[in-house]
Amino acid sequence: MADSIPTSAMRILLVEDDALLGEGIQAGLRQGGFVPDWVRDGAAADIALATGGFAAVVLDLGLPKRSGLEVLQRVRARKDAVPVIILTARDTVEDRIAGLDAGADDYLVKPFDLGELAARLRALARRAGGTASAALEVGPVRLDPASREVSWRGESRSVSPKEFALLQAFLLSAGRVLTREQLEERLYGWGDEKGSNAVEVHIHHLRKKLAPEVVQTVRGVGYLLPKDLA
Repeated sequence: MADSIPTSAMRILLVEDDALLGEGIQAGLRQGGFVPDWVRDGAAADIALATGGFAAVVLDLGLPKRSGLEVLQRVRARKDAVPVIILTARDTVEDRIAGLDAGADDYLVKPFDLGELAARLRALARRAGGTASAALEVGPVRLDPASREVSWRGESRSVSPKEFALLQAFLLSAGRVLTREQLEERLYGWGDEKGSNAVEVHIHHLRKKLAPEVVQTVRGVGYLLPKDLA
């Protein structure tokens, strides 16, 4: 398993047994630039979480096979610090206390607004990555996860969703080498089609749209965005 990459909640595990609601949340998260993988019961959630690679989890409580609280307790028992938002119709104070005490980072009651869920996921990712500001900046490059805007030396640049996600990963790991496998884990969910050189193609496009030096190749290892980018 590749080392986890600090992210602003890009690859998300959605655990929801309601088919209609799950489809809607998954579609909404995709529209917001996330890569959501969806499972419908607690046992499947356990298996998915054991593989790692998720920036955050959106977890229902009333699940078949294993309750959401049990899934959460098992995650924390493994010392897994992945951010978790409980998403449930259970709205009593006691329910919220139980969820937060079991290790949840946030609690959102149904019905909810997809925009609010996305904002809460971005906030959790900032906290997990140790960043206070919503925008990410290293030298002349700036990325805003909320507005989906990228600029280079103050000038706006148009990038594709995958290029945006890739740049976001590099900014959050500035100065650290990321392997192709780590970047693929960051960009693609289950069942997503990707070419054998997809990461290299996206990096090539980023270099053309920003500057050749924005992503450096570390031969035989991977890629990095320099901390001292100027």
